Amino acid sequence: MDKAAKRELVGTLNSVFNETSVVVVAHYAGLTVADMQKLRSQMKQAGATVKVAKNRLAKIALEGTDVASIGNLLKGPTLLAYSSDPVAAAKVAVDFAKTNDKLVILGGAMGTTALNPDGVKALATMPSLDELRAKLVGLIQAPATKIAQLSTAPAAKLARVFGAYAKRDAA
Repeated sequence: MDKAAKRELVGTLNSVFNETSVVVVAHYAGLTVADMQKLRSQMKQAGATVKVAKNRLAKIALEGTDVASIGNLLKGPTLLAYSSDPVAAAKVAVDFAKTNDKLVILGGAMGTTALNPDGVKALATMPSLDELRAKLVGLIQAPATKIAQLSTAPAAKLARVFGAYAKRDAA
């Protein structure tokens, strides 16, 4: 890799580190090419990205970013998983690590907060941004439905009472 390509890679990684919400660092030693492709496709489906870069270049790119705390994790064969959704990268990485013991999560960062492996696993159990939005819409919509039910309930009760009197008189 020549100097221009290295500079370009450092610049790209620096912009990624500045723009993403969460970065997960993991060892991938022993993963086959098929396993890596499977991991990349799962990350892509979740809206996350996996990047394997030289640790020295990644450390240079980390300088001056919020996620600079992950610099000490970059030792050995590491991969970086990142996403703009604060949960997506962590969720896919933890799920993949459950089925494949060769992917070892070392830690990560969410903004300026450094995460240990347990922190990444805890982050993975949280609902995603889309799930939270759906719950919020459900909470907002529920009171409107209840108001509509309450406004029609007295009329329905009145209709049932009239129906009961009509049946009694008919009998």
